[in-house]
Amino acid sequence: MYGYYYDYSYWIYMLITLSISMYANFKVQSTFNKYSKVKSTNGLTGAEAAKKVLLKDSVGDVSIGHVKGKLTDHYDPRNNSILLSDEVYSSTSISAIGVAAHEAGHAVQNAQGYLPIRIRQFLVPISQFGSSLAMPLVFIGLLLPVQYNFVVNIGIMLFSLAVLFQIVTLPVEFNASSRAIKALSETGVLYGEEVDGAKEVLKAAALTYLAATFTALLSLLRLLLISRRRER
Repeated sequence: MYGYYYDYSYWIYMLITLSISMYANFKVQSTFNKYSKVKSTNGLTGAEAAKKVLLKDSVGDVSIGHVKGKLTDHYDPRNNSILLSDEVYSSTSISAIGVAAHEAGHAVQNAQGYLPIRIRQFLVPISQFGSSLAMPLVFIGLLLPVQYNFVVNIGIMLFSLAVLFQIVTLPVEFNASSRAIKALSETGVLYGEEVDGAKEVLKAAALTYLAATFTALLSLLRLLLISRRRER
């Protein structure tokens, strides 16, 4: 059984996924740190920039709060709130403003009924359920005789739900960044090269989502190959 799961392809898979994840993490950290040292001309904080983005699209029922940690910023649709991290909430840097505006972009998506974010919200509990059961079922299936390979396949189908969630996440994130950059430019929160800096920060952040999606797809492909090879 172990030969099916841990063979030479496992180490190739691990090398590829680790390399992609490490590069994406390095890129987002280095870009954020670079522009966190560049203060905006307007002097607005991340929290104030988020409010500007919301007001531009007449979205006024979103609370903006603080959350501990680094790059832990997120929009919570359950209570319609934007939570900004230590380095974003009160900072006037290009990085802080870009990240805060991105999270505000999610709030605008939600307010305007943007379809991909609705789909992602619907998939959240389904994806979490699938992720929690997928690998245990695959492992159990590999322990059983080959005639019980359907257990492995059930695990793969559940894992596919998590992959689908990652795929749907991409347009949601890209669109939020696009909304953020447009709003920052049109409202005068950032000017000229400052806008370009915010774009770099958000492009680097997008790499993490691309890396997660690619890794999920690669994992799904590997599981499908294991199942197919086992059935032969």
